[in-house]
Amino acid sequence: MSMSRVSVTRAALAGGIALSSVVLLSGTAFAHVSVQPQGEAAKGGYATVNIKVPNERDNASTVKLEVNFPLDHPLASVMPQPLPGWKAEVTKSKLSKPLELHGKKINEAVSKVTWTADGSKIGPGQFQQFPLSLGQLPEDTDELVLKAIQTYDNKEVVRWIEEQKEGAEEPENPAPVLKLSAASADHHGGGAAPSASASAGTDEKAGHDHETADHEETASSSSTDTTARVLGVVGILIGVAGIAFGVLAGRRRSA
Repeated sequence: MSMSRVSVTRAALAGGIALSSVVLLSGTAFAHVSVQPQGEAAKGGYATVNIKVPNERDNASTVKLEVNFPLDHPLASVMPQPLPGWKAEVTKSKLSKPLELHGKKINEAVSKVTWTADGSKIGPGQFQQFPLSLGQLPEDTDELVLKAIQTYDNKEVVRWIEEQKEGAEEPENPAPVLKLSAASADHHGGGAAPSASASAGTDEKAGHDHETADHEETASSSSTDTTARVLGVVGILIGVAGIAFGVLAGRRRSA
């Protein structure tokens, strides 16, 4: 092999290694802790969300997750779903301004939920979802920033707390952000009740349909009875004709 071919081969190999490194690093960079709603997370309503936690280390496992909730847009209710192998702890804090919910004043709100491994962990190449029920979602903001802290079993701590600045590049350790959609007519997801006129119209239509059904059923019954009577008469006539034919045939034989 000539020296020129050796040089080209080495250059190609080096380029391939460099490209692989870039791909691996970029893949790691995008594997962030994130929050994803199950369905809709509408302002003023309730939602179920998943905190998605990927393990970014190939030599350590995630054994603890802490998610912090903003008290400037407090949530009166934050409930973790039981997760096998993990212990969840909910922490509440006093509010400087009471929160009014369903006509009641609430002086404290959930400020943090902490999951600690209890027989389980997130190993290399794995991820785990931590479900939460949230409500009532605020109506005066378009998003909730949920700063998270991820702890590995080698004592390493990664703080996902950096907020995205408008027009700037994504930070190295961005905080999970829950985007809120526009408020719906029914915060609980049910349909609106029909108006009185609509209900009256519906009842009237139902009554009319019922009368029509009764009339059709009566007509059907009458038609059936008439058919049965006609068939009965025809049967009797056929029977009488048969008897008369038999009698006549008997007389002819006798003669």
